[in-house]
Amino acid sequence: MADANLPRPSPPPLDDDCALFLDVDGTLIGFSTDPASVRVPAQVLETIGAISDRLQGAVALVSGRPLVQLDTLFAPLRLPAAGLHGHEFRGDAQAAADIPEDTSAFLHELHRAATHLAAAHPGVLVEDKGVSLALHWRAAPQAADSVAGFARERIAGLPGYRLQPGDHVIEFVPEGSDKGAAVERMMARPPFAGRLPVFIGDDLTDEFGFAAAHRGGGWSVLVGARAGSIARHALADPDAVHEWLRANALQASVMARRSTGAGADG
Repeated sequence: MADANLPRPSPPPLDDDCALFLDVDGTLIGFSTDPASVRVPAQVLETIGAISDRLQGAVALVSGRPLVQLDTLFAPLRLPAAGLHGHEFRGDAQAAADIPEDTSAFLHELHRAATHLAAAHPGVLVEDKGVSLALHWRAAPQAADSVAGFARERIAGLPGYRLQPGDHVIEFVPEGSDKGAAVERMMARPPFAGRLPVFIGDDLTDEFGFAAAHRGGGWSVLVGARAGSIARHALADPDAVHEWLRANALQASVMARRSTGAGADG
């Protein structure tokens, strides 16, 4: 049943031939002024694990967080994953995008300048992600224009990078890395190959994933009611995502019992 407050219908149940791609922040967990402080509820981990079993491992995380953070958040699950908007892939030492050799010096200077910016605007958070850097202003909404202006000025001196805006955040990310490319890269390999991609996300960064899901013949789910999204379905918030996932996990549990004959008359 669709939520009357959302402009799109609720997503249908997953078929056994689907591949599920999940954004993390704003989708599975709420936003926080401190991204390092959030936790994934144990019940949600159990639910995702059950769906992964049902889909024979075709459940992946596609996030702006680095893989090391994803592994900590989702332990003991170790799902297929693309971190840093597709720049990192589990088990793949080669980055998804080429980065100029002298980039470390540019990033070091960027981090120094961003730290000074944050000191001048209390509440602005600088998140160092190794090959990328994010500036958050959720706790300092009055600093939005200053942060955006800083980012536009600095990106000109950072070769091989682009700006990725999001919900109260702007990131310096490697060119060629986006969530759509990450989905298509995973869809070319087992256990995803030959399945219908389903992408669930909330932010501007997830529009790339939505588009990739559509190109693959699948469908997309926007978390929230953000205007201008190409997503075809919607869920109100992370709690609604959890509920939808639980319904799919319950379906997996029922199918498993039927396959083993549990509950049969005898």
